[in-house]
Amino acid sequence: MPGISHQTMAKVVVLGSARRLRPVMMTASIAAFGFIPLLFATDPGSEIQRPLAIVIIGGLVSSTFLTLFLLPILFKRFGMAKEII
Repeated sequence: MPGISHQTMAKVVVLGSARRLRPVMMTASIAAFGFIPLLFATDPGSEIQRPLAIVIIGGLVSSTFLTLFLLPILFKRFGMAKEII
């Protein structure tokens, strides 16, 4: 990586992850909270809504984890640093 040291790349990844933490958590939590009424539904048709809500909330949790933790780790490992002109 010409021009940017490994320590600087690590610092940039940490700062970028910290900057994205709040918007990602707000988006995922609001979407998940929207499906909570489907989890507790007892009306006719809730036998279809409940498993759907579980799958969607699980997908939101897993995608949030991947976005906040795994993606920065992969970028730190395989990302290419460009030289600043």
